[in-house]
Amino acid sequence: MSSKESTPADIVRPTKDTSRWYYLIGGVATLVALVWLVGWGWQLENGLIVTWLADWGSGGVTWGLYIGAFMWWVGIAHGGIILSAVVRLFGIDRYRPVARLAELLTIGALGMSGLYIIIHTSRPDRLVSSVIPAYTWTVQTSPLTWGIAVLVLYFVLTTTYLALTLRYDIHRLRDQLPDHFGPLYSIITVGYTEREDDISQRVVWWLALGIIVLAPLLLHGGVIPWLFSLLPSMPGWRGAIQGPQFLSIALTSAIAGVIIVAATLRRAYDWDHILTDEMLRGLTIWLGLFSLMFAWLQSQQVISSVYAPTMDAGTVMAAKLDNPIYVVGISLLTLTLIYVFAQTLRPSAFTPGRSVLASVFVLYATLSEQVLFVVEGIEHPAFSLYEAVPGHYFPSPIEVASVAGTLAMCTLFFLAVLKMFPVIELDAVENNDSHDDEETTT
Repeated sequence: MSSKESTPADIVRPTKDTSRWYYLIGGVATLVALVWLVGWGWQLENGLIVTWLADWGSGGVTWGLYIGAFMWWVGIAHGGIILSAVVRLFGIDRYRPVARLAELLTIGALGMSGLYIIIHTSRPDRLVSSVIPAYTWTVQTSPLTWGIAVLVLYFVLTTTYLALTLRYDIHRLRDQLPDHFGPLYSIITVGYTEREDDISQRVVWWLALGIIVLAPLLLHGGVIPWLFSLLPSMPGWRGAIQGPQFLSIALTSAIAGVIIVAATLRRAYDWDHILTDEMLRGLTIWLGLFSLMFAWLQSQQVISSVYAPTMDAGTVMAAKLDNPIYVVGISLLTLTLIYVFAQTLRPSAFTPGRSVLASVFVLYATLSEQVLFVVEGIEHPAFSLYEAVPGHYFPSPIEVASVAGTLAMCTLFFLAVLKMFPVIELDAVENNDSHDDEETTT
């Protein structure tokens, strides 16, 4: 454990200090986002034909990377809020410093998933000209309405208890925060008194409990898989295993994202005494646990679809197993599991850099699984109303650029937040110091 002592000045330092790395990362992210926005502008001008998804597309699909990435971002958002809720609900002080990072990741991921809904409509004006007028007679009966409701509910829950904890921090750290954001801080802390602290803590606890109940059972463990499994004509989407499969992907992706963000901030601001080796090693073990769950559920699907399968299920799985994207994803997931197992048996094998690399591997594996889940389900229906275009779907350059673009915009979101608010809770620093003092005394 680092001998450095955590202070409030540590967590507000990013709001004042701007290094060349901050400008470099911000510049690269801005450039990537602009490149993708140019591609999106081309799509807005010419339609979805530029992505090969305009009609029945390449390989006969109308949904591709856009919807797969939408599900991937939704999963990261769901997993992030679950991680934060678990830390708050059970008072796990060891991971308290990453609770707010998980909440911010949730908000950023929700924004990117909502953006994909707009992107896939081809033209944003269709949300007004087509969806809203059709609501009373068709949209309200669509299962996709539940998906949008889930996004809105998660956004409200996350922003509510993020705001409650920010009020506490901003009130106590106001003298150390930038003056030019004074009006924003005044809005956030309007009507604040220290008497509300205990009430806010209880509200946050109940919100966390609600999330823990809703998320696995109803939201990403229920509603999102139901959107697909209720379509019996798509054998690749059927099956009761989809609920736990989606949940494992959400938790795995979110922990991977939190590890990457935490390790980056630790390196950038010398926060090894706040975001400690023990914390990152623990998160890596949890990453391995949920990756193992993800791999086990994959094996269940493969075995049940390879050994004496029905004709349609066998066709879908054969196509999936022959796809290089899937093979690479599972191979990277296997390497991650080997690393986590090795660093569990031999702690010296752990390094933050290796955990970041393992997290990148996992994010690729989960994204590829979500995309192939969507694509293979459409390419190989039980019966077809349309004649599919020969060949297999492969993402167009504009679709691939959209993933890079949304990752860049999520990065810019974090960079902006770093300049406005503490991304580590004041309570987390104070609790860690108290815990360290107790260990020293013992």
